[in-house]
Amino acid sequence: MTDNNLFYIFGSMKILIKNIQQLLQVRDTAPTRVVGSEMKSLPRIDNAWLLLEDGFIADYGTMESMPHIQAEKVIDASGKLVLPTWCDSHTHLVYSGNREQEFVDRINGLSYQEIAERGGGIINSAKKLQQTSEEDLYDQSVIRLKEVMQLGTGAIEIKSGYGLTTEAELKMLRVAQKLGNDHPIEVKTTFLGAHALPLEYKNDKDAYLDLIINEMMPKVHEVQLASFVDIFCEDGYFSVEDTNRLLNAAKSYGLKPKIHVNQFNAIGGVQIGVEHKALSVDHLEVMRPEDIEALQHSNTMPVALPSCSYFLSIPYTPGREIIDAGLPLALATDYNPGSSPSGNMNFVVSTACIKMKLSPEEAINAATINGAYAMDISDTHGSITKGKVASVIITKEVPSYGYLPYAFGSQLIDQVIIQGELIK
Repeated sequence: MTDNNLFYIFGSMKILIKNIQQLLQVRDTAPTRVVGSEMKSLPRIDNAWLLLEDGFIADYGTMESMPHIQAEKVIDASGKLVLPTWCDSHTHLVYSGNREQEFVDRINGLSYQEIAERGGGIINSAKKLQQTSEEDLYDQSVIRLKEVMQLGTGAIEIKSGYGLTTEAELKMLRVAQKLGNDHPIEVKTTFLGAHALPLEYKNDKDAYLDLIINEMMPKVHEVQLASFVDIFCEDGYFSVEDTNRLLNAAKSYGLKPKIHVNQFNAIGGVQIGVEHKALSVDHLEVMRPEDIEALQHSNTMPVALPSCSYFLSIPYTPGREIIDAGLPLALATDYNPGSSPSGNMNFVVSTACIKMKLSPEEAINAATINGAYAMDISDTHGSITKGKVASVIITKEVPSYGYLPYAFGSQLIDQVIIQGELIK
């Protein structure tokens, strides 16, 4: 049992889910990702059963073929769907305070960039975080983590980037790792020291990059606080040349790139990401033909963040165009206090269908198997495959999986099991 009214029960035992209306994303041999027209296919079993044992997927099949199984817990899923938990590959879940005043400022006519120029935005969050103790930061963040777990997220990436000093960046990453250690959810951490320029380095970007490369990054590596490195490659933040410099330095520390690109302007971030074999390039609200072409010759995952577009009223990532070009696509929340203050992957899936014209099959693939790829956990998450982690969503009674994005304002999750533990 943990605090904040969230309980983890069952754990290491057999859980049998039977009479499942449809078991979704069933792949006997799962690919690492699905691309292009493959995303229109969502393998499923009607009238199914699923056995979870000791935190892993043990077996599944049709009810007609179900053998006699002795299980400590049996769940009747009549009329319900079962699918893998969401894999949210891009979040800033560890932060301090909120930025609701900036929300009001935008309603009153200020742009995201204008707010940042006035000392708001990332700089505002960094100031708050630097003044917050590590214990308090954990207490704030754990509430958000538990909420997204109840909303069906079973694996999550968490970035630093609201510290902008060595100690504050390390503090964020320590909190993110502790969240993963304390809860039955896969947490992957990303070092994003190059999120914005601190005020004291406003006129000396090279000096701040020196600090990131020569002080922050070695300390992150020394205590293994991150798997990935990120940078905000955008006009007014960090250039393509800055990105190239940072990613070259990150190689010696074994940090894989996952980078912010093409949010407001296309300046070559996709190309430099591909050149450095980035695991993912994220945002992509502004895409040129040459950006799509660069991705076609790579193993880099494009990641769309539709709730950010919704909240900021900026263009949506052209997901339809990306998939029709034969590329994969992943979906994530961008959970953060300034541009996407929600970690609800159900809303993301719905918004991708409504605003980006993805089919329900494409959106579910993007939020599960391709999200797992964008976190480098395809071997353990993202599909119903024997031997993968027992992390599944059991819906309420619904007519079909198309109803999930259709009924975008309804809470359609009945139960969530993460790593074999029921989240209550």
